[in-house]
Amino acid sequence: MRAITAILLVAIPGAIFPQSLTIPWSGYGHDPQHTGNSAVASQPLLSKHWSTPVDTTNPAVAGGGEILAHYGSPIVTAGNTVLVPLRTSSGSADVFKINAFTSSGTPLYSLTSAYILPMHGWTPAFGPALSLGTRLYYADAGGTVSYKDSVDSPTGRTGQHAFYGAISVYTGNQAAFDSGVQISTPLVADRSGNIYFGFSVTGDPGGLGLVSGVARISSTGVGSWVSAQSASGGDASITRVPLNCVPALSNDQRTLYFATTNGAIGSDVNGGYLVSVNAFTLAPIAHIALIDPGNSSPAGIYSDASATPTVGTDGDVFYGVLENPCCYHHDRGWLLHFDAGLTHTKTPGSFGWDTTASIVPKKLVGSYAGTSPYLVLTKYNDYAQYGTGANKVAILDPNATMDDPITPGVTVMKEVMTVLGVGSIPTAEWCINSAAIDPFTKSAIVNSEDGFTYRWDFTSGLLSQSVNLNPPIGEAYTPTVIGPDGTVYVINNATLYALGN
Repeated sequence: MRAITAILLVAIPGAIFPQSLTIPWSGYGHDPQHTGNSAVASQPLLSKHWSTPVDTTNPAVAGGGEILAHYGSPIVTAGNTVLVPLRTSSGSADVFKINAFTSSGTPLYSLTSAYILPMHGWTPAFGPALSLGTRLYYADAGGTVSYKDSVDSPTGRTGQHAFYGAISVYTGNQAAFDSGVQISTPLVADRSGNIYFGFSVTGDPGGLGLVSGVARISSTGVGSWVSAQSASGGDASITRVPLNCVPALSNDQRTLYFATTNGAIGSDVNGGYLVSVNAFTLAPIAHIALIDPGNSSPAGIYSDASATPTVGTDGDVFYGVLENPCCYHHDRGWLLHFDAGLTHTKTPGSFGWDTTASIVPKKLVGSYAGTSPYLVLTKYNDYAQYGTGANKVAILDPNATMDDPITPGVTVMKEVMTVLGVGSIPTAEWCINSAAIDPFTKSAIVNSEDGFTYRWDFTSGLLSQSVNLNPPIGEAYTPTVIGPDGTVYVINNATLYALGN
């Protein structure tokens, strides 16, 4: 039975949350560490308030009945303005926009970008970021970034920056930059107003010696960049940052983490590194090889994934990869786990494909007596074409171990709690890549390809609430978000839904 009695949601005085927590949902994974933790209680999942498309290009038809596209995370400001990335079209060309709505779904304004996608398989995400709660940054053509101030108003200053020089460098050779430089990841903003993102380069546009890597644009508009190869210790095989791999910041925001890989842009490859650079200068600090823990071969780093590093409250870093060769581990991949200095590989999780781990403060799972200060949440599918079809979501202890349930002999993070799908399609895949964690109700918001969004209650271990969004459909994984008034925002069937009371 899907109907759930309404409950009263209240703030918990003195609740302890990650250091980076702020009221706005400022981008992918909520914050620069991608913890997914909300600063407010979510409303009960009782009804759909409103909805709006995030893609009008008929992606399900293009994907043969599946939606093989990733979508940028919605952003919700402290003033409760909902900023929704949209992919649409003009003739045969993609057009990208940011549409702003009130929390009740009333349109406020629209921003149009000339952004051009990099080479890809599944459509990569067009993901903006909110800086200091007041400035919206979003990708534009030629590797440039546009911005709008006064994000809760149709008016406000706008502008454009290029990370490789003054904006006049771009406008002076626009055609070359438009064809040769593309932003390849969603953006992330730090607490000082600086932004970071991955970019890809073909040729030598403008004769600047640009090669693919990660860029920084300061709060004053000054750009800098580091190549993926340099960040990887000079490994000549490294060519790029994986598509959709949003850089993550350490808890003190002095270190920036991202992945690098080899192979052509848009290809599926095995081999690469998790790297760290100085967040102020982008000077390389450390790098560690991404290795399949099942056989010690280079891990799979696929262009169709949206895996992104997550930083735990102790500074540990988590990053999802695929197994190599596919699909001896049932196409689940591994959630690789490293110390903050990237000097030590720790116990992996048993699922890493196309996922970004969310951080669950341990006190939210009162039934668990382990000693870790936090746990991690990830989807835990066991795909029917390779395994049992028993698709789950899991909470794992990053510092406790067990034998892997799929590949015996591999030690993995201990399962603290798992939940199987329910309803008419209990084996539907969990359609999430960054789940929203609600510390106030001790729950997570999780999205399924069965067409429902669920609340997973950490006290009972059950899927305690649900809302039917649309008929079942296969879809590349999507984020879930909680706004400052508790409204829940999810994406399914290329549509953003606002859910709540």
